[in-house]
Amino acid sequence: MPEPLLRVAALDAHYGDFQALFGLSMTLGQGEVAAVIGANGAGKSTLLNAIAGLIRSRADSIRFDGQDIGDEPANRVVARGIALVPEGRRLFPSLSVEENLLVGGQLHRPGPWTLGRIFELFPVLGERRRQASTSLSGGQQQMVAIGRALMSNPALLLCDEISLGLAPIIVRDIYATLRRIVAGGTAAIVVEQDIGQALAIADRVYCLQEGRVALEGLAGQVTRADISAAYFGV
Repeated sequence: MPEPLLRVAALDAHYGDFQALFGLSMTLGQGEVAAVIGANGAGKSTLLNAIAGLIRSRADSIRFDGQDIGDEPANRVVARGIALVPEGRRLFPSLSVEENLLVGGQLHRPGPWTLGRIFELFPVLGERRRQASTSLSGGQQQMVAIGRALMSNPALLLCDEISLGLAPIIVRDIYATLRRIVAGGTAAIVVEQDIGQALAIADRVYCLQEGRVALEGLAGQVTRADISAAYFGV
């Protein structure tokens, strides 16, 4: 069997003295999509932050593309091919749309994503490239956040609550675009409160509860009753 693109093994994560993840394990193959679901405070964002290098852990607790990276800082993790679309978008308010996108490409990692490709994917961003990023609508700002991550040409895209605060029609558009992105071979982990959207795009599903995996399985084989029981701990 080939080694998975990502392997998380017995991952513990802390914020100071507070432990947020307890021995969490998961795997993700090349080009696969994993949905990570769970209630608020379950540890979903902490998991993405740990994978992205924002929270340091044991070196061997996170293995990506054949290398142990659990103790590497975020800048080295991005250079290896992991990009985070953070919750709340976190755009640079003093920069234009185009400048925010160019920040994502600073490492010049080789790959298919260029400024032109981002504007093809999100034509409205091309039309508003000179505008301040914070002058855009919430959905358009989310497009900038996704485009900025893609500009680093990742092999793995981490998406943290990309539908948060957006109208349902905008959420559908964002997820339709995400399907196009992963169809090109990019793997993704999607943290999402909208379980239906997450499952529709996922190959695997992980449900977290209080920092532990309460349920895992192939998305097509996990029932809503299974998810409800794991989500609420019943």
